[in-house]
Amino acid sequence: MGNYFYPMYNSMFYWMSGWNPFIWLAPLALIDLILKGFALWKAGRNNHLYWFIALLFINSLGILPLIYLVFFEKKNKK
Repeated sequence: MGNYFYPMYNSMFYWMSGWNPFIWLAPLALIDLILKGFALWKAGRNNHLYWFIALLFINSLGILPLIYLVFFEKKNKK
């Protein structure tokens, strides 16, 4: 039969990740969740309604929350 019935073994991701092409999915999802939660919290505290809505509904794998946290968050002056 060969490997024709198992497309995972024929894909290029199989040999790149060692044994599982989805091994990177859990850490990336966790990083995205942490960044999104922190950015939503900061946008809510700073009364940035449009940023809060954009961060809530746009899933960009952590890119949009990172842009907000680096460039648009209010800096605390003490």
